[in-house]
Parts: sequence; C-alpha cells; structure tokens
Amino acid sequence: MPGKFSFRTIGMVLTVLSISACQRAQVEQSQETNSASISIPYEKYNLDNGLTVILHEDHSDPLVHVDVTYHVGSAREEIGKSGFAHFFEHMMFQGSQHVADEQHFKVITEVGGNLNGTTNTDRTNYFETVPANQLEKVLWLESDRMGYLLEAVDQEKFENQRETVKNERSQRVDNQPYGLRNELNGEALYPEGHPYSWSTIGYVEDLDRVDVEDLKAFFKRWYGPNNAVLTIGGDIDIEQTKALIKQYFGSIPKGPEVSDPQPQPVTLNETRYLTLEDNVHLPLLQITFPTVYVRHPDEAPLDVLANILGGGKTSLFYKNLVKQGIAVQAAVSHPCRELACEFQLLALANPSKVTSLGTLQQALNDTLKEFENRGVTVDDLARTKGQLESTTVFGLQSVSGKVSALAANETFHNTPDLIAEDIARYNGVTASDIMRVYNTYIKNANSVILSVVPEGSPQLAAAEPNFERPVRTLPQSDAQASMTENMPSQVSDIENGVSKRVANDNFDRSVMPDAGPAPIVKVPDYWERELSNGIKVLGVTSNETPTVTLTLGIDGGMLLDPKGKAGTAYLTALLMNESTENYSNEDLANELAKLGSSIRISASGRSTQIYVSTLTKNLTPTLLLLEEKLFKPAFREEDFVRMKERVLQGLQQQAKTPSSLARRARDLILFGEENRVSLPDEGTMATVENITLSDVKAFYKRYYSPAKASMVVVGNLSEDKIVDALGFIAQWKGQDYEFTDYNAFPSYDKRNLYLVDSPGAVQSVVFIVDRGLPFDATGDYFKTRLMNFPLGGAFNSRINLNLREEKGITYGASSGFVGGKTLGWFEASSDLTAENTAEGIEAIFSEIQAYRESGITESEIEFMRSAFTLSDALAFETPASKARFLRQLLSYELEKGYRKEQLAIINNIDKDTIDKLAKQYLNADKMQIIVVGDKEEILPQLNSLKLPVFELTVDDNKRTALN
Repeated sequence: MPGKFSFRTIGMVLTVLSISACQRAQVEQSQETNSASISIPYEKYNLDNGLTVILHEDHSDPLVHVDVTYHVGSAREEIGKSGFAHFFEHMMFQGSQHVADEQHFKVITEVGGNLNGTTNTDRTNYFETVPANQLEKVLWLESDRMGYLLEAVDQEKFENQRETVKNERSQRVDNQPYGLRNELNGEALYPEGHPYSWSTIGYVEDLDRVDVEDLKAFFKRWYGPNNAVLTIGGDIDIEQTKALIKQYFGSIPKGPEVSDPQPQPVTLNETRYLTLEDNVHLPLLQITFPTVYVRHPDEAPLDVLANILGGGKTSLFYKNLVKQGIAVQAAVSHPCRELACEFQLLALANPSKVTSLGTLQQALNDTLKEFENRGVTVDDLARTKGQLESTTVFGLQSVSGKVSALAANETFHNTPDLIAEDIARYNGVTASDIMRVYNTYIKNANSVILSVVPEGSPQLAAAEPNFERPVRTLPQSDAQASMTENMPSQVSDIENGVSKRVANDNFDRSVMPDAGPAPIVKVPDYWERELSNGIKVLGVTSNETPTVTLTLGIDGGMLLDPKGKAGTAYLTALLMNESTENYSNEDLANELAKLGSSIRISASGRSTQIYVSTLTKNLTPTLLLLEEKLFKPAFREEDFVRMKERVLQGLQQQAKTPSSLARRARDLILFGEENRVSLPDEGTMATVENITLSDVKAFYKRYYSPAKASMVVVGNLSEDKIVDALGFIAQWKGQDYEFTDYNAFPSYDKRNLYLVDSPGAVQSVVFIVDRGLPFDATGDYFKTRLMNFPLGGAFNSRINLNLREEKGITYGASSGFVGGKTLGWFEASSDLTAENTAEGIEAIFSEIQAYRESGITESEIEFMRSAFTLSDALAFETPASKARFLRQLLSYELEKGYRKEQLAIINNIDKDTIDKLAKQYLNADKMQIIVVGDKEEILPQLNSLKLPVFELTVDDNKRTALN
C-alpha cells in the first residue's frame, strides 16, 4: 500500500516484472539521532462537512505538496464493473464546472509544478507539488472537482477516457511480458466476489459495460468530503492555509456515510496450480500464500521473514537459487493491503539450467526447509534494525514523501504519523515470532502456484493446472447488482437523494485565484575541491537529514568496450558488485544491511557510476566497505560465469519486450551498426559470448582510473570532514586513456519506415527519430527544448492532446530532444492501438509539420516560459536532486552562473527565434520511423502511408524491403 511505512525495501520486486526545516530540527541536530524519536509534526482537524485536514510545516524549500486521498479503490466497485475506480480517476482530470477540460494539467504545469493521480485497491489519490505561492490555485482546482465535477461530465469525455484506460491496460498489461501475472493470481487466490479477486485496472468487457450514469453515481457515492483526507505539507503558514481550506472546501456538502471496510483475509482448501503461456523467454514461478491484513500483529514478523528468505544477497533464496545459477532473479515479499496480505515467492528460472519449473519449485521448498532447520540468526534481526532506521531517516528527505505517509496512515488507520509505532513493532519482532508465523502461514500451507512459460511450452510448468480461470458471474442488470459486503449500492444512494448535493459559496469560483509573490529560489551553494590525484569533488552541505549521498563517476563506459566485445563495461560493473578479496558477496551485503547503507556500481551509456548512501553516523564503516569493493574486487570465475549467464538470459528476455526492441531499432537507425552506441549497454548475445574473465580484469585495470573520475557529495558534514573521509580515494592511482572517434553515422535523404515484427502485439510501439544536437546549457540544444515544449514536451502538448485526448488511440504521446556529451537526437514516440498505427503516425507528422509551418503561438510561449522559470522551486529539494545538479555541472563543465543565463534566455526568447529553430531542427522529411508491432495485422496500414517499408531484425541489422 503506497505510503504505508515498512522497513522492507521491496526492491525485492523483480525489475523485469514491473508493470510515483524548521520541523526537521529534531532530525538535524545530531548525527547520533535515535530513529525511535523521529516523527513528522502535523496538525489535524475536521471541517463541518467531514473533510479531514492534515497540515505539516517544512520551510526548508519554497514548495508545497498537496494530496487529496479518497477512501475508495477498486475494492469498492460493483461486481461486473471492475476498473471503474481507476477509470474515474481519469475522469477527474477532465474538468469541472469552473475548470476547463485538461486545464488541471495546464495550470499546474504552467506554474512549474507536477501532478498526478493514482488508484489502487483501497484508495484513490490526487496530488500536486508546486511553488509555495501557488497553493491557493491548487486548492481552487481540487475543491472544484470535489464539489462541482458532475456539471462538466458529458458523454464525449466519458468515451474518450474509456479508450484511454483501455490503451493503458494494453500498454501496461496485455502488451507486456508477465503482464497478466497479478490478474491471474488474484482470481485464483480470492473467491469470486472478493474485492481483491479482480485487478485495479479491470477487465475490458467491464469497461465497455459502464456508462456515464454509472460514473455520476460513483462520484456521488464515494467522492464526498467526509470520505476524503486533504494533506498539505511544505512552506506554508498554518493559519492562512486553514482560512483558504475553509473558503474552498467548507461549503461542499457532506456525502453519504462511508464505513471502513472490514478485513477479509482468505484461506485456501487446496494448492492451486495454474499456467500462463506468454511471450517470454524466462519461465517464472510465483507461489503465493494468503496471510493476514495490514497492521495485523503478524504483519511485521511476516515482513521480516520475507526479508530473511528473499531480501537480496543476504537471503537464502539468493544463496540457493541465484548464486547456484538456477534462477536469474529470486525474491520474497509480503505485500499488505487493507483487506488482506499475500506472502509471495518469485523466481525467474535460468532456462539453460532448469528444464521444468517443478525443479525450481523443489529448490524453493528445500530452501524453506533449510530455513526451518536453521532458524533466525542474530544478523537477521540486526539487518532489520539497520534497514529500519535508514529507511525512516531517508523517508524524511522530501515533503511529498512525508505528506504521502501522513495521508495514507490517516486514510487507513486514523493516525497520520505512525513512525514511532512502526519502529516499535518492527524492533519488537523476535526470532520466536518469525518462526511462529512461518509455521502458521507458510509451512505445509496451501498456496497459489503460477507458472509463466514461453508460448507453446506448457510442459515447463511446475505441475499440471488444477485451476482454471473462473467464469465470471455477472448481475443481469444494474438493479440486481450488489456491492461487496458492507458497501452500499450506488443505485440506492441516487434514489435516496444523494444526487442533490450542491455547494453554496460566497465567492466567485469561476475566477482562478492569483498567485502570491514568487518565492526566491537559490541554486544550492556548493563547495569545490580537487583531490591530490586530480579528482574534482563538488559538494553541498545540507543539514536537513543526517545522511550522506556520494556518487563517483568514471567517464567512458560503453565507449571503452573492446571491439567485438560490447558489454564489457557493463559486465565489469556487475562483477564489481560481487565478491572481494576479503569478503564474500553475502558478507558484504550483510555488513551494509546492518549499517542501513547502500553501495551500487553500474555502467550506463558513457559512464560508470559508484553510488553510496548512508546515515552520517555510519559513513566511516560504509567507506571502508567502498574501499574494499573499489580496490579489491575478487573477479572470481564462478561469479563471472553466473553474471555473464544472467546478462545473456536478460538479453533474450529483452527480445520479447516491444519497448526494448524499439529502442534497439532506434539506436541502429540513428547511429549504425559500426558504432558502439548503437548497441545496448549490456551488448548483444554475440558480443557478450565473446567476453572472457581476462577481458573484465583488463578493463578494470585499464579504465577504473582517477584520470577521468569526478565526485559529488551531499550530506550534513562540512567540506573538510568530507574530504578527510575521502583520503583513500585521493590515494587512488591510474593512467589516463583516450576515446576512439565515432565511425560515420548513417544518413537519410528521405523518410523511411522500419518494421520490427512482434507477433500478437496488441499495440504498436512507434518511434520517429532524427539525429540532433549534443547537450549544451545555453545554446541551440537548450533552445530546442524550449521550442519542443508545446509540441510534445508537456501533457497539454499538441501531440499528446491530439493522439490521447482527441483520438483516444494511445495512453500517451510525446516528443523531445535528447542530448548527451557528444551525441543527440530528436524523437517522438507513442504506444498506439494496433488498428490505429498508421493513423497515429500520420497525426504525429501532421502536428510536427503544422508547428514547423505556422510556428508557436504567443500563449504557448507564455505557457513554456512560466513552466520553465517557476519549476526551479522544486528543482533542489532532496539530496538526490542536489546531487544531479552537481553531476551535471561536472559532466558538462558548466559555469556556476549558467542557470542565470538560462533564465535570461527563457524570459527573452521570442516567436521568431522559436519558429526558426522549429524550421531548422524539425526536419520531418528526413525523420525515420520505427514500428514494433504485429506485422500481419499492421502491414496493410503501413503500406497506405506511401513510404518505403523495411522489415528490420535487430540482432543482425538485416533490412528487407516490404513494398
């Protein structure tokens, strides 16, 4: 549940499966702060209409975060109308009586803010982060859709957003490998009619079943102020904010009574096996045990059990599955929700070693037995405490994080700040508690066992299916529809007069309030030092939290890969995260976990990055571990074989993912196969096969050097203390090195279309590209970003409004100029419904051509100018954002005052300049089109575009003419 505090970093979720100070003084005063004393100060009260209000002051940055959470999610939907809560979230952005259609996005973007809404099974929230002087405007927007939404609802908006939600489902579920995993698991785990037996995004047939009257009824039933929590945090004046809240929300009438749903945990009378044949390379095994519900006394020990079994490199799953090479990834998690929790074991099989998921299931069962015999160790509990303290402190770094926690805790538990209680309950978990919950909920318990296997390979499943997707029992009419238990019927609410809710105001809501005085935003004051070996260090001393974030960057990355061995930099970085001369992989992970620290090494693009985060009090032992990892990698043969196999299996999985195929094709078309930058960071199957352990050792010896290294540090220590702590880095020695020049890039004198076949794809992934400028801070590259903003750089841009809001053929469409140190390009992209592929391509080109010919409007200039200048209030809030700013200064050798130059450009650039940039850099006739989709279905459409069409295979760059 988003916002629920937990120590567990369920960064256990597999990446391949993924489908958002004055009051800080208690934290700042001492490096030795006891995490048990940390809290989030707040004031809570209720308006007469039942609206719960929570206010949190934090004057560290000139911004505010506003969250409105309604206690309604997909669990409150009527049977047969799944997906409605999420669908309704979309409708809340379609305007209200005094706010025009799409105006919500435009207003917030124009004032330099950001916004979104999210829906899960149990709640829906809407949130904005804006400069502090824009608070009243946000309250005007949020109150208008709470009190006056229905006046703006019409059939056209309803139909448009219905198509948008279908496109979202296609993009996130139906067109994604493993995308149906959660939906199938819910159907098997929960009985028919249980609120968690259907997914939040819902079934397409249900989306088609609802009508605009259902929408109105849903709003009247659940969107009253008495079912909402308004949480505001940041640079606010409490009394002034209270007055504004009363003005904008106080007159909205109370809605019907809403009672909190009762927990509905489930049990299974048998183990249920089911199989999903999917467009995947890596077979997946998921075992799910039903457990308790959120904040049940057994939730915390179950969380700790999940961490012991599958929480990273210290876990038994890592030792027995990943390190042995039978799984590419493995994890255990215990996601908890309001009504029920699930204990999930997941493993991605290594198909070169596992010929049946039954073998993998046996390995999982053996691991559970090993735990049962081994029991809970002292270090298991020490890791829990270390991660808990670290997560607590790092969670206070952003206003949005604190506001989200306050809002969620109030919505579900009527207590906004639960930090101290959570710390106590997790620290109170004992070894006997963990063994008890294991014996109660896991040992010999029934479960749902889902096998996801490649299409045409059902024999790989763990067992023959004994469970089939249930035939849904749907009500014959609305009059016969019944809500989930304890949830009153929407229809009866309308009949009882709920529809007569009308707000009475004593001011004119049709007038958008003016902003207050613009906040003064200062670029972070930073210090600069050069270590004795030439490494430049930029740092910011920030006293907001007792933490240190450090990034060491080494220039080169993939550009240094030996010819024919693309992926060497990437594989070297992976091995730098493995064993060292004095520590096993597991021992290193264990020590870091007990400290609550993190050290990660990665290679992406032209850079190798070493990232360190720690509580300040643990900086010294954390840097000792960094010294060990950086200077004493073991490069063991068994680690090399395992990581190389993981890369190869990952590449084969990417070949099943449309978005990955599209990026591969894009880079080949832009940069040509003779240039390293046209290949993925990981390399290709052929190049990775060529890499040896000797290559990795040679790469490390030659290129892990201070010669082209730089560092950024953000923390609550002085410059001198940081530099003293980095003494071992200053002793680092290494030779300089050079980069080879790029080979000639491909040139195109006309528009071509390249089709990558993805049989069965329900959407087409489209990229439209052209090489462009590398990064600059104040030249034409920067100005092209300003030029592109109204074309495709914002939600309210021409391209997105056309394809998403007008045509309803995509979940989103955008364009932008991408610039690096030496390369750049333009791209427009969208995931289009398959049957509208050609229409979408034509629409994008139509918008580009119209913009190029007619130019930007004065209102678009003002929109861009406001968005770019006011967003600075949000730019430097967290240590991570400060570090990004410093990294950009170093990477591009920028002057300290470059932001002032940018502001001058933004404020003075005119229509004539922007129009000239559009004509110069939007070369539509030479843009190349990449489409990843079902060739059989979409080729006739593509031929209708009257363009040369080539089928492209990305593995060998083979191009075959199709017309």
